[in-house]
Amino acid sequence: MMRHETVGAHLVASVGRGRSDETVAATLARLTADKPECIEIICVTDGSERLVGALPIGRLFALDGTVTLSEAMDPAFPRIGPAADQETAASLALHHRVDALPVVDSEGTLLGVMPSQALLQALRREHVEDLHLLAGIRREAVQARHAIDDPPMRSARHRLPWLLVGLAGGALATAVMAGFEATLQKTVAVAFFIPGLVYLADAVGTQSEAIAVRGLSLTRSGIGHLLASELRTGMLIGGALGLIAYLPILLAFGDAWLAAAVSISIFFASSAAAAIGLGLPWLLARRGLDPAYGSGPVATVIQDILSILVYFAVLRAFGI
Repeated sequence: MMRHETVGAHLVASVGRGRSDETVAATLARLTADKPECIEIICVTDGSERLVGALPIGRLFALDGTVTLSEAMDPAFPRIGPAADQETAASLALHHRVDALPVVDSEGTLLGVMPSQALLQALRREHVEDLHLLAGIRREAVQARHAIDDPPMRSARHRLPWLLVGLAGGALATAVMAGFEATLQKTVAVAFFIPGLVYLADAVGTQSEAIAVRGLSLTRSGIGHLLASELRTGMLIGGALGLIAYLPILLAFGDAWLAAAVSISIFFASSAAAAIGLGLPWLLARRGLDPAYGSGPVATVIQDILSILVYFAVLRAFGI
């Protein structure tokens, strides 16, 4: 598994701080005397050293010296615990548009700050790790480079089993089509749309895999939220493509039922492909399998079979 560092690994204890009853002038004098290591934000504490708020250092310089920190601080300034994952911290900082994060214990006592440089490094590291994970690279540094530089025989050995799954899925798709031989013989035009329908499903699924890389590495949302969002997106895309396809098919073949069947099939195939394209790489990674070698062939097979099944089911429902 990838190594996930906690916020505590980046903690800087020597930070700009002040009591809530102190004035801006007194805080600036304290900073000059103490020379803390991190002064990107000023952490405001009460008499028990519990964090009650914070403010950026730039705001401190802009205020009148007689203003107290309790008046100047933001009491809702985001904070995080030392055991939290570094990716969570980076995402939290981005969400709230802050340069650094105060780190507090379970009782709210100020421990220090995770500075901006650490947040940027954590964000980059987690982003690269997620890219590696979805690209099938399960280790960092030397081993990651070895995965890229694998000789053809070893690379083929890793990839071939998944492609055999794809081959079996292709045979299953052929068997599914053979089951609708009567429909194909009755209306030859039905077969014209199978390649386009399958291609659109694969294209939507591929887009969803790219969205998975960005979403899983940059957002704090869970997989359920991402999956629901991508499913809605797939439905919108499928609906738009179906509506666009309806009129040209109607004009070309003069068959309103066939045009409607293709449009409805595009809608359902695109919706399913979006969910599969996002969910399958995540599922493979969670089960310790290699998403790079597995998600493409398996997702393609599933999308193709579902697209064909939906298409012929709609055709049969319409009596075509």
